[in-house]
Amino acid sequence: MIEHVAIWTHQLENLREFYVKYFQAQSNEKYVNPKKEFSSYFLSFETGCRLELMQMPTVPNSQNDVYQQFTGFVHLAFSVGSKEKVDLLTERLRNDGFEIVGEPRTTGDGYYESVVLDPDKNRIEITI
Repeated sequence: MIEHVAIWTHQLENLREFYVKYFQAQSNEKYVNPKKEFSSYFLSFETGCRLELMQMPTVPNSQNDVYQQFTGFVHLAFSVGSKEKVDLLTERLRNDGFEIVGEPRTTGDGYYESVVLDPDKNRIEITI
């Protein structure tokens, strides 16, 4: 079982707010290591693994083009429970200024999903 997945960011508070606001994450208290200039949050969800958001000024920006596919981790998927909820959350995110890079649709393997970019341009899949 996967215990958690981690994301480096240079906008820790914005990313935390995104997952709390749109995916009902519960956040722990911020951990800070002043010596390393490291800080992080662990976000928990109703089910599944946790998400760790980490910030440290010496970590470089990703060189990946967010509009192209590449090897390695490509997206996180969140189940919202129904086709209607996928549609509603997708529209809410669009209206709040987030970029939708995959409109709601049924994929060839039967998933109903959309894809949005979070504040750091990570691909977030919203599915049933």
